[in-house]
Amino acid sequence: MAAKPEVKLAPSILSADFARLGEQVAEAANAGADYIHIDVMDGRFVPPITVGAQVVAAIRPWTGLPLDVHLMIETPQQQIEHFVRAGANIITVHIETCPDIEQVVQSIKDLGVKAGVSLNPDTPASAVSAILPSLDLVLVMTVNPGYGGQPFIESTLDKIADLRAELDEKGLAAELEVDGGINAEVAPRVVKAGARVLVAGAAVFGSGQTIAQALRELRESLL
Repeated sequence: MAAKPEVKLAPSILSADFARLGEQVAEAANAGADYIHIDVMDGRFVPPITVGAQVVAAIRPWTGLPLDVHLMIETPQQQIEHFVRAGANIITVHIETCPDIEQVVQSIKDLGVKAGVSLNPDTPASAVSAILPSLDLVLVMTVNPGYGGQPFIESTLDKIADLRAELDEKGLAAELEVDGGINAEVAPRVVKAGARVLVAGAAVFGSGQTIAQALRELRESLL
């Protein structure tokens, strides 16, 4: 029997209580989170406006975990350095906003952090094939980017599987992350398809349980 893959959990602060954000980040870290995921939205690429580099800097002292910053913004190259200075460890940009994706990825790496590229649900896996060898992470959006709490889009399972097959076939080390609608029911299915990092917002911070209980439930769903 094949060994179960190592799966990382990345709670998204999009669903956290912002009145006590630092405490909630620390609680997630102490409960066994692997990354803290920060969804940055600009009101242009997606309708909402969320947080900026100042919030990354504010939560940086609350955890030693990698801060996984997901830039759902137009012209991300103008903001990358600000987020790196604030304490980001991983910067993910959307291929839909970067005509010269190779240059943007290289600019992230030049600042000494890991580089990721994200795809919207309607963007095919083939859109990132050329850049995959340069990536530390590839993120499949499993809902339309913007608002938290949306239901998982079933058709994204095929994209996850396609990317897993391509990464394995080419021997590439990029982590395959998924974001959107992830809960204890969906988690085993995306992992079976090939995901290895699971972003979960409402399922962790808005479940009605403690953060520790919610993360434990997600972990146990993968056993």
